[in-house]
Amino acid sequence: MRVATDIGGTFTDLVYVDQNGKMGVAKSHTTPPHFEQGVMDVINVSGIDPELLQTFIHGTTVIINALTERKGVKTGLITTKGFRDVLEIARGNRPDLFNVRYEKPTAFVPRYLRQEVEERLNYKGEVIQALNKQQVKDIIHYFQKEEVEAIAVSYIHAYSNPTHEQETVELIKGLWPEVAVTASHEVTKEWREYERTSTVVLNSYVKPIAASYVDRLENELKQIGSESQKYIMQSNGGTTTFEQSKQTPINMLESGPVAGIYGAAILGKMLGEHNIIAFDIGGTTAKCSLIDNGEVKVSTDYSIERTDKTAGYPVKVPVVDIVEIGNGGGSIAWIDGGGSLRVGPKSAGALPGPVAYGKGGQDPTTTDANLVVGRLSAKNFDNDVDMDKVRLSIKEKIAAPFNTSVEEAALGIIRIANSNMLNALKLISVRKGYDPREFVLVAFGGGGSMHAPALAQDLGVKKGIVPVAASVFSAFGMLMTDLRHDYIQTFIRRVDGLDLLELNEKLIIQEKDALVQYNNEGIESENVVLTRFADLRYVGQEHTVKVPIPSGEITEETVQQVIQKFHETHEQLYTFKLEEASTEIVNLHLTAFGIVHKPELAKLDKVGGTAEEALKEVRPVLYEGKGWTDANVYDRNLLSADVVIQGPAVIEEQSNSTILYPGQTLTVDSYGNLIIDTGV
Repeated sequence: MRVATDIGGTFTDLVYVDQNGKMGVAKSHTTPPHFEQGVMDVINVSGIDPELLQTFIHGTTVIINALTERKGVKTGLITTKGFRDVLEIARGNRPDLFNVRYEKPTAFVPRYLRQEVEERLNYKGEVIQALNKQQVKDIIHYFQKEEVEAIAVSYIHAYSNPTHEQETVELIKGLWPEVAVTASHEVTKEWREYERTSTVVLNSYVKPIAASYVDRLENELKQIGSESQKYIMQSNGGTTTFEQSKQTPINMLESGPVAGIYGAAILGKMLGEHNIIAFDIGGTTAKCSLIDNGEVKVSTDYSIERTDKTAGYPVKVPVVDIVEIGNGGGSIAWIDGGGSLRVGPKSAGALPGPVAYGKGGQDPTTTDANLVVGRLSAKNFDNDVDMDKVRLSIKEKIAAPFNTSVEEAALGIIRIANSNMLNALKLISVRKGYDPREFVLVAFGGGGSMHAPALAQDLGVKKGIVPVAASVFSAFGMLMTDLRHDYIQTFIRRVDGLDLLELNEKLIIQEKDALVQYNNEGIESENVVLTRFADLRYVGQEHTVKVPIPSGEITEETVQQVIQKFHETHEQLYTFKLEEASTEIVNLHLTAFGIVHKPELAKLDKVGGTAEEALKEVRPVLYEGKGWTDANVYDRNLLSADVVIQGPAVIEEQSNSTILYPGQTLTVDSYGNLIIDTGV
């Protein structure tokens, strides 16, 4: 049995697939701060036998929570003399340009814990000044006195030659083996001293937290009799071992959300759809990503807490290109100082949750609004819903100030939430030069299928897909992932006069490193798939464009093919190309997949039949522009393959509702996925 668990802001999800391809799902409430208890709870709820667990894959929010809530450990930084304040200086490109009160983000390491060492390399990695080891020893003693719990080491140009960082780490481990330590070259070999230093500091800041959590989870699994292979989801869309995750926990930053994006790509391949907009609505956030020709886009230009007002903190590790906004089922509706209705980003979360959960929530949420307009049924909640309380909350907080009915106020909440989500979908499609009409929308998460049919119409998307187990689809995505490691090396060279021998040597070294690492993790070389990329730019530019490099030896002919692909991609992203301009390589990027056995999904036993066999009731539902309309309500679990349903309709399951609008048509495919013709 292959099992995946995913910790969300409100629920912890589980999906399993047995040896016959049969899928099962379970949900339980997330249990902060002891998140591992939620994992044990959902395993217990699922009823699976832990001893049958062959593979266990886990996605967690522990790392992002520790960073955003500032619950990491006291961290010290050792850096090159003259670079003590790089975290403070940061970048000059202020996001909020005309705000005279703008403040840069506060560094995670205060100045008194940022210490300098005499050492220096040039950009080629050649030693200019040897490492002053005595200064390193003095700093270690100082950090011990200050009761530092983790140390980050970041030297200038260490991406080119990590010798001095390696010597420093060796000294620290020799004098103080208990302290957590990370050197920058261990997390990234990409240039940009500020971004690289920020990344290694954040990794050290959460390293003891990650190690403690992973160890507790592993012990809990052993106690229930599970001796399975254990993996953790990474931000790059692949998995890694429990042991490796404790060394570079920063790679788990977006552990949960990216799994659903990867799952959407896998589902697309199964269904013959290669252009996909993946759309995930959970309890706290809505997330979306664009998959172009089957490729999940991964970038190292990622920051946490970055908004249009704040610069955030850069993280120079591979992360799936994802747009995330604070709109989900638990997002609170409120009225701002200007008298406008707003939804999110603040969320009711798991506790107290929406008013409908009956756990003390007082503020109306998107979930409460969907209940009032008939899109959700109180019968599907795992608690008794007090509809009077739900309606009273919307009446007092929203309807009364606008002098409107509770129903119109609830519909207004949904429309505002949809508008916020539509903007996010445009950011990853229209704003990046893609035509949404050429894509299908795969909607998942607890609220994805409820909002997606309306959003698809507004966006011009012709087809929507609601997968099987949509509410736990991120966990499904984990089941279908391979191990993944990324090796990125800054290699700045003009393409004119490029030394092909040097280039090929660098590529071979990357591939050897990948094979050695997988061999240490028990993956045979024949099960390792290597994919090469290069980050290119026109000489004089700041930004780069990632393009694939063919496998095998690089020749003049393949260089020209890569350059041509660069021009085409640059034109798509930035609307122009400069074919006469000189180009240069900035980074070499190797992605290495360790292929693991994945389950074959079973098809539905029953084919044909009629929708009437699954009809539960006829219920009035409030639609935008249509008013109250009688909609047929169907039990998704009773729908057989090839059944066709005409909107307006609601397709219900325990943790999901799919809202079909008038004029839309839904077909159940052979796997049980819901295929929606949006009527565009």
